[in-house]
Amino acid sequence: MSKVGKKLAKIKELLKTSNVSTSKGALEFLIKNAPAKFDESVDVDIILGIDAAKGEQTVRGSVLLPHGTGKKMRVLVFAKGEHEEQAKKAGADYVGTEDLVAKIESGWMDFEAAVATPDLMGLVGKVAKVLGPRGLLPNKKVGTVTFDVASIVGDLKKGRVSFRNDKTGVLHAPFGKVSFGPEKLIENLTALVQAVRSSKPASSKGKFVKKLSISSTMGVGIVLNPDDLS
Repeated sequence: MSKVGKKLAKIKELLKTSNVSTSKGALEFLIKNAPAKFDESVDVDIILGIDAAKGEQTVRGSVLLPHGTGKKMRVLVFAKGEHEEQAKKAGADYVGTEDLVAKIESGWMDFEAAVATPDLMGLVGKVAKVLGPRGLLPNKKVGTVTFDVASIVGDLKKGRVSFRNDKTGVLHAPFGKVSFGPEKLIENLTALVQAVRSSKPASSKGKFVKKLSISSTMGVGIVLNPDDLS
């Protein structure tokens, strides 16, 4: 067994004997026992009460986390004319049209978020099969298809997170770094869970947020009580 494997096994045993009964307590445990030497990301997995096979029950949205994600966000914007200038002034890392499409088609993917003005979505469609599976395709529902490029670029730089359930009905999202500490992480997680709850499809019946667990990049998963985050 590797050193990391042995360390994780010890953390799992410690978790079993620890009296972790609140979300804050779980985050304190996670931070104290994060096994890596680098500043690990903290993520949440949410099991939703939906039928993921039904398109009308897809859960999708975005939220501006109070304390950001702790990650540097490189933002690409498909825009031209005055919107191109607005995107550049707002801090977009890459702005263009056909030139960006050509770069993406050649395999370039050095960005973490993509925005497009509505009039250029036909052009963006040329690389939809590349961007879509990576969660990078601009989408009106999460605010990344808009003429107000300055606002969305600013939000993405500050820590706006997009979320969408996978084919099993589970939603995965980051909400900070271990170095944030429990207070900032609980505020970010609460904002994220509230945004997810507000995205509940009308056709979803019964308990919507069924199970919730958190983990650091290299750490163990810790189950939380969803009702503790309201």
